[in-house]
Amino acid sequence: MPLHVPPAPAPALRSVLAALGSPTAVRDARTPALQSVQGPLSPELPLPVHILDGPGVPDHVTQEGRTTTPGSGTPRTRLTGWRFLIRSGDRSVAAADTMLTADGWAFSRFFEGPYLPSTERALRQAESLTTAYQPRLLSVPELYMLTLWLHGDTEADPGAGAPAPTDILVPLAPAPPGIAAHRPHRVAELLPVIGLRLTPGPPLAPAPAAAPAPPLLRTPA
Repeated sequence: MPLHVPPAPAPALRSVLAALGSPTAVRDARTPALQSVQGPLSPELPLPVHILDGPGVPDHVTQEGRTTTPGSGTPRTRLTGWRFLIRSGDRSVAAADTMLTADGWAFSRFFEGPYLPSTERALRQAESLTTAYQPRLLSVPELYMLTLWLHGDTEADPGAGAPAPTDILVPLAPAPPGIAAHRPHRVAELLPVIGLRLTPGPPLAPAPAAAPAPPLLRTPA
């Protein structure tokens, strides 16, 4: 079923188009594919980038003294930018990030790397699903983890909202150890795993004090 790709803010798109039209911006991007490509470039498939501030993991002990479970509670996310795939003909050669500044949306950077083909692969996976979704990106900086977030409310504001339990997360490659890339997970299944990894363990018990040294024995004269 086709994905409902949300439209990016017009100023964000304009900032990327301006950067693509600037030889200085492209030259300074240090992305070999972008510098060597021939022909027109176009920003496509805009995806809002959200950061996971808290995967629904409250404090271990509440004010009432009850111990909580990692993964419970409501996830907290915030929009940090929009990412565009930069296409040349029928292939993506780079990506462009924009960020929100005091003056509005502004171009941030061009880049390439493993997340570029991984994002395209995850989007193709999502296209084969029988349910319609709104695609987003969800980043977990502490784990160096990026996922394709498939939000079930296709009419939602792409810059707002939190992952619903039935939303789908597809970890992109490279994924953290122990989490399989490109394996779709329900939010209710994957966020508790992320929460356990982000939750600090109990403090280590202090080392026992060393036993006092025995008194020196005096040898009789």
